[in-house]
Amino acid sequence: MASALAKKKREAKPGKGARKIRVLVGKPGLDGHDRGAKIIARALRDAGFEVIYTGLHQTPEMIVNTAVQEDVDAIGLSILSGAHNHLFPKVVELLRKKKMGNVVVFGGGIIPDDDISGLRKKGVDRIFTPGTTLSEIVDYVNKRVRPRA
Repeated sequence: MASALAKKKREAKPGKGARKIRVLVGKPGLDGHDRGAKIIARALRDAGFEVIYTGLHQTPEMIVNTAVQEDVDAIGLSILSGAHNHLFPKVVELLRKKKMGNVVVFGGGIIPDDDISGLRKKGVDRIFTPGTTLSEIVDYVNKRVRPRA
C-alpha cells in the first residue's frame, strides 16, 4: 500500500508555480468516531495534497466557514451517525450561498446504498462506503479536483 500511495503522491504534485490541491476533511454532526476520517486525511496528505482536518462535532456552518478561510478545492465529509441526508446537502447549500459552489464535496461512512443517489442529486459528488481503498479515494481526488483559481 505504501508504494501505491507514493505513486499517487507523485501524480498529485502540482506543476511549477501551481499550488497543491487543498482538501478539507470534516466530521459534521454529533458523530464521535474519527478514526476513518484521520486515516483518509493522512492518506491524502501522504499523496501530496494539502489537508485541513476540522476535528469532531462540526456544524455545516463551521465546516463551510473553514473552507472559505482555507480556500479549499474540495471537502471530504465523514459520517457514521446516519445524519448524512441532512448534513451533507446542508454543506453543499452553504457553499453555494458563499459563492463556492465549485468546491467538490464528497463523503463517506456508513451510508446506505439507497441514500447515495439522493445525495448525488443534492450536489454531493461522490460517496465512498466501507471497503473503499485509500488508493481509490486518492485516485478520485487526483482525477476530479483541480485547484481553484
